[in-house]
Amino acid sequence: MSIENRARNSQNWPVSRHPKNLFYGIFASLPLALALPAAALQVQLSPSNPQLGDTLSVMIDVNQQDNQQPKVVVGEKTYPAFAVSPNKYRALIPTTPLEAAGNRTLKVAGDGQVQNLTVKLRSRKFPVQRITLSPGKSADGATEYELKRVAAFKALQTPEKYWNGKFIAPSKARISSIYGVRRYYNGKFAKDYYHRGVDYAGAAGSPVTAPAAGRVALVGTVSQGFRVHGNVVGIDHGQGVTSIFLHLSRINVKEGDFVKAGQLIGAVGSTGAATGPHLHWGLYVNGQSVDPVPWRTQVFE
Repeated sequence: MSIENRARNSQNWPVSRHPKNLFYGIFASLPLALALPAAALQVQLSPSNPQLGDTLSVMIDVNQQDNQQPKVVVGEKTYPAFAVSPNKYRALIPTTPLEAAGNRTLKVAGDGQVQNLTVKLRSRKFPVQRITLSPGKSADGATEYELKRVAAFKALQTPEKYWNGKFIAPSKARISSIYGVRRYYNGKFAKDYYHRGVDYAGAAGSPVTAPAAGRVALVGTVSQGFRVHGNVVGIDHGQGVTSIFLHLSRINVKEGDFVKAGQLIGAVGSTGAATGPHLHWGLYVNGQSVDPVPWRTQVFE
């Protein structure tokens, strides 16, 4: 037999005589990982027993760094998850007094997987106040410029995280109005309104400090058209978290400044739609006003 014929027979022999051996050999050579089920997406939700006004923290562990930022969908809204450590992300979900209590379904997507979580949001009773404003300080008198600047500020979702640890109170004065209060203005109930922050009854000129580190992203004055907010400072804490401070008598920072927790940013006043000297501190998560109190008692990574 020629060399050419022997080579041809050698190539054909395994196929014609032992086809099963070849079939098994192909699959035996595949990586073992392909035969194993993918690890389930690791998701942790806190607090475990939330109520209206709370911020929900969704921690997501991924198995691989595929440059795909995980997302959390609640109803028709999609919330980004930002990196907090290697292969670990966190999304913050705001809840407000205008929502109905009950079950919420969170759809978490990451690592090429989707996981549905159900959380029960407890109801919460909010006090009702009656506020009388002079004609020149109506809450309906905001300028278009004022509204646009504030809306753009609250919508910030800077990827960097600037805060560290618990937030601190921006004023040493007593709290005169808590978060979530429903109001009547000049005898008319303000539908779809709730007090979006905490008021401190500080004396005019008393210090206002940053509750956490961040970048000053908003500075506005009455002379610029901030008729309702008054003299105002907004701090971007990063990753969708912002603080806004209203009715200031003095501003000690400028846009672009980076401030540390406890740093002086202004002074208590009564500018804008205010009945007297006080500080209004509003905390926003992904554009929605949340209760600042939990941020002072627990750590959001």
